[in-house]
Amino acid sequence: MEKAAPLFNQKGIAGTSISDIMEATRLAKGGIYGNFTGKEEISLAAFDHIVNIVAEEVRRLTSGESTARGKLNAILEFYRTYPTNPPMKGGCPVINFGTEADDTNPLLRRRVNEVILQFQQSIERLVQRGIRDGEFRQEWDARIFAIKMYAMMEGGIMISRIQNSNRQMSLIIDLLQQEMAGWLT
Repeated sequence: MEKAAPLFNQKGIAGTSISDIMEATRLAKGGIYGNFTGKEEISLAAFDHIVNIVAEEVRRLTSGESTARGKLNAILEFYRTYPTNPPMKGGCPVINFGTEADDTNPLLRRRVNEVILQFQQSIERLVQRGIRDGEFRQEWDARIFAIKMYAMMEGGIMISRIQNSNRQMSLIIDLLQQEMAGWLT
């Protein structure tokens, strides 16, 4: 997966051929099909591999923070430069795989949706923890903020990658941090 996943993230599922995978991995076709039933299964494994790399980096950055606010800020700062400095070439796997799979690959579409919901739930739990610990005011709607934060970051990634600049992403991160600061106790 270390060799095949970047191909899918950069070239897309349709643009990545079995020959590309064979060349990158130096495996024969039999070696690939001995482990996977087809390209759909390989693309699903590639998506999971990339998501795990991103999730591990977020865990690493947030593990040093003891407060919910600190963890949320660590996530936001990670995404501030994500568009031009992603952990894996090609950018965001949710955008890349999700866009391609929305009408063509129901298994991958479901998996991308699961990742979106998991990330939103993680944000929601952090906000709820901050409310419980007295960092944030009780009336802050954790669920709405989680959806907003995630959607704004994904939109910011897409726009910033197209513009090859983190300028708009940085503005989005600043806005989310301002909103969070507005809910401090």
